[in-house]
Amino acid sequence: MFPALYAILDASQATADNASLGRILGEQGVALIQIRDKKAPTREIFEASRKLVEALDPSRVLVIVNDRPDIAAMIGAGGVHVGQEDLPVEGARSICGNARWVGVSTHNLEQLREADHSSADYIAVGPIFQTATKQNPDPVVGLELLRAARGISKKPLVAIGGITIESAEAVYRAGADSVAVVRDLISAQDPARRVREYFAIATRVLSRRAETA
Repeated sequence: MFPALYAILDASQATADNASLGRILGEQGVALIQIRDKKAPTREIFEASRKLVEALDPSRVLVIVNDRPDIAAMIGAGGVHVGQEDLPVEGARSICGNARWVGVSTHNLEQLREADHSSADYIAVGPIFQTATKQNPDPVVGLELLRAARGISKKPLVAIGGITIESAEAVYRAGADSVAVVRDLISAQDPARRVREYFAIATRVLSRRAETA
């Protein structure tokens, strides 16, 4: 089963060391963690990504490097995530190899169909809600695009963009296999507790969805 919670450690939102926060999340069962830094020099991204990989058990937690398949391959990360302005899925795959995951962001049905026909291991759909974690976010797509995506693709769908503990249930119900969360985890007073809250919602909604499938 695809991990129901996808944690994103964004340098622009960080209030703690990525490796330390990654350990806390991993201890609570978070199995998919992306490290994202849109501004730092390559060397800094490399070092921060390497430290996060070294801090976590690769058999339990996959570390996904945003944008950089080369760094993902060099540090033995679990995979890479690319956007519409980054390398295409197959280009990233050629660099990081078949053993690592490649995820891709989509913002409309045309992009989603293209991703569905690629070798992407999962497809991110969003931004579902307004988000403040990107300087120039794409237009909000809402739950409607997520529902449409669920009818098109059998690949795991990751909903992203402005998702909080209050909106998570509606997002899962709309068809998401996983929710990508940035600020609601990073800024939580008790990240471990917040993780457990997300898992409780995911277990309740996804188990019902499986029963009716």
